[in-house]
Amino acid sequence: MKIVRFAVGPDIYTGVLSDNEIREIKGDLFGDWEYTGQRFSMDHVKLLAPLKPNQIIGIGANFVSKIEDLPENLPDIPVFFFKPTSSVIGPDEEIVIPLGIEEVKFESELAVIIGKEAKHVAESDVLDYVFGYTIGNDVTAPQFFHENGHWTIGKSFDTFTPLGPVIETELDPFKVRVKAELNGEEKQNSGMDLMIIPIRKIISYLSNVMTLKPGDVILTGSPVGAEFVKAGDIIECKIDEIGTLRNTFVTAKETIKTS
Repeated sequence: MKIVRFAVGPDIYTGVLSDNEIREIKGDLFGDWEYTGQRFSMDHVKLLAPLKPNQIIGIGANFVSKIEDLPENLPDIPVFFFKPTSSVIGPDEEIVIPLGIEEVKFESELAVIIGKEAKHVAESDVLDYVFGYTIGNDVTAPQFFHENGHWTIGKSFDTFTPLGPVIETELDPFKVRVKAELNGEEKQNSGMDLMIIPIRKIISYLSNVMTLKPGDVILTGSPVGAEFVKAGDIIECKIDEIGTLRNTFVTAKETIKTS
């Protein structure tokens, strides 16, 4: 099932996408909901980020380029970071390069959507707590990383977390390939077997640190191949079973203050 969030004029809806038609739903996306009977054509809506996340958690440096490069021992403390919910945008929205710099990096990723409260979850049970999956672009400005290794500012600018185009609830996350095309040229294309810390271990580890809540988004890491991009570049993050998340990079407009 493909869940979408979309706008028709000023009104925002949630629905289930099938072929080119969306059937509106109402209720608790992670609990009880029902169809309203209202239907929309994809040709007449604007897709938004498929959910408003509760929180966003990313993991750093989680892919290698080939199986032989996988470490024998996993790190005791993985590198996790938070991204603000205010950084979320949807398909075809513009990613704004902050003032003072000319380029940022794209990072195409599989994003996991938590569907029910999870605390101290065993790796074997992790998928029981997953609602579905979408595509994330963990846009990064490493120029704003702190010299002591803190990443928060460089990950947090408005527009730095595109999500979409849909939440796919019926997906085998271990068989997908995470891809990215920059201006039509493939830059990333990796299977999940190249992940250093696997999905089950990521979610289980986090659930032993914090209580995961419905609507939490976990970005599972970006394959090798992420590059710096400039204004005018077009990035397409792709997972075939989910779709394509397409965004264009633009330069920030300086705000003129008036007295």
